[in-house]
Amino acid sequence: MSQAPGAQPSPPSVYHERQRLELCAVHALNNVLQQQLFSQEAADEICKRLAPDSRLNPHRSLLGTGNYDVNVIMAALQGQGLAAVWWDRRRPLSQLALPRVLGLILNLPSPVSLGLLSLPLRRRHWVALRQVDGVYYNLDSKLRAPEVLGDEDGVRAFLAAALAQGLCEVLLVVTKEVEEQGSWLQAD
Repeated sequence: MSQAPGAQPSPPSVYHERQRLELCAVHALNNVLQQQLFSQEAADEICKRLAPDSRLNPHRSLLGTGNYDVNVIMAALQGQGLAAVWWDRRRPLSQLALPRVLGLILNLPSPVSLGLLSLPLRRRHWVALRQVDGVYYNLDSKLRAPEVLGDEDGVRAFLAAALAQGLCEVLLVVTKEVEEQGSWLQAD
């Protein structure tokens, strides 16, 4: 079916889950994979596998509301035949071979608030970045909708700003082949 002359193409369909409880890790996984593959129950099951003999599981919130750690994210990705590679913040971002990376998951400090009252505390928050139809998006579950970052330069600028604020960790989501070859990294 062709479009009328001068009509704008419809924007791509971008999968984006919104924040619920402390499930940002689950949302980041689903957002980076662009489909609902994981649930709180699936993440809890991974926690049990990671610490089968533990009464208080160290990989999630004591309250059972989420707040999953990096081990859960890495195990979830491995279960999908993918890998998570830590980005060494000392490397220049120009060495990041973005075309070889499926997506990125960032762990950022996030302000804590009670209603309108902002507390002087920071918690950790997982955020997904992903390219869909040639455009990179910030798929933070706290956003109302995906935020366009643009091309590779746009995502590198976003990463540079996040890393400059400190306390930001970056995971590259890649295939096992890319991980084994180290092809997520390019020479300067």
